[in-house]
Amino acid sequence: MALRSDPLLAALRLVAPGTALRDGLDRIMQAGMGALVVVGAGPDVLAVSSGGFLLDAEFTPQRLFELAKMDGAIILADDGSRIARANVHLVPDSHIPTTETGTRHRTAERVARQIDVPVLTVSEDMAVVAIHRRDQKYALEPTQRVLARADQALTILERYKNRLDTVSHMLSRLEVEDLVTLRDVATVMQRAEMVMRIAEEIEGYVVELGDDGRLVMLQLEELTGGVDEDRRFVVKDYAPSLTSVADVLKALERLDTEALLDVHLVAAALEVHGAAELDSAMPTRGFRLLHKVPRVPEVVSDRVIDRFGSLQKIMRASRAELEEVEGVGDVRAQAIKEGLSRLAESSIMERYV
Repeated sequence: MALRSDPLLAALRLVAPGTALRDGLDRIMQAGMGALVVVGAGPDVLAVSSGGFLLDAEFTPQRLFELAKMDGAIILADDGSRIARANVHLVPDSHIPTTETGTRHRTAERVARQIDVPVLTVSEDMAVVAIHRRDQKYALEPTQRVLARADQALTILERYKNRLDTVSHMLSRLEVEDLVTLRDVATVMQRAEMVMRIAEEIEGYVVELGDDGRLVMLQLEELTGGVDEDRRFVVKDYAPSLTSVADVLKALERLDTEALLDVHLVAAALEVHGAAELDSAMPTRGFRLLHKVPRVPEVVSDRVIDRFGSLQKIMRASRAELEEVEGVGDVRAQAIKEGLSRLAESSIMERYV
């Protein structure tokens, strides 16, 4: 699911459970009929269309079902809200390669490769709805099977999120004590990236489930709340410069699954030190921990870090020095001092208790 492109996901939204188009396709499938439906009525689609008749009628599942009794393709508006044409003969470029065998499915694949529109097929023999989009094909699965996969992925996500919480908590302790190494930072980024990739896969299931995916989405939001933001703050804390944060995040996203499991390659993507220097010391700027202090906006945290340069200097700063920073004031200066002091005390207690 993680390999699905944005165009294919957009097509899945059109046919998710609860949509009128999915209702119509289910009616066709349950009746043991076949169908070829193109979602898009632009000039490119008309250029490969021949015959048929113009409808321009409001879409309803019943109308789609009745029109599917004819042999030709059905052309819908770009958003699927209207039926533009029916009983259309599609004539795509015959030189476009196809791996399909049946006439209907070969036509669908060629049209999808030639024109960037979703092309849907309902197989009479297999009773399967398939989506063709560009060079991708996806066969819709029964809702219960998708739900089972989503539940399994949520279980895995929860396990990885617990591991991320553990290493993130350890990083906070080490930052307070100024004992962070590149290995510690790379481990947190590795875990965070894994969590985000599993979440991306589950988001695909949510799209496919439509109305049936609401509970899955709620669980997903609960498990991943704040992870993406926390990941960004870690990069801001340790990237070579603040201007390279976006580049570092893109470099991490480009790592395939096997490379992501190698902490050396994750460290190299951070562009901080050579991959062989995992135990080198890493001073932190303090973005992530300051973000945890209540009632201190990110813009104010940025000014504090710009003024002092590192977490250790911020922790040693007096309230009067903090108040000199624009936007801090007496209340926020006290909140910063108390918030960082609590983190320091917690670190000491965990170390010696």
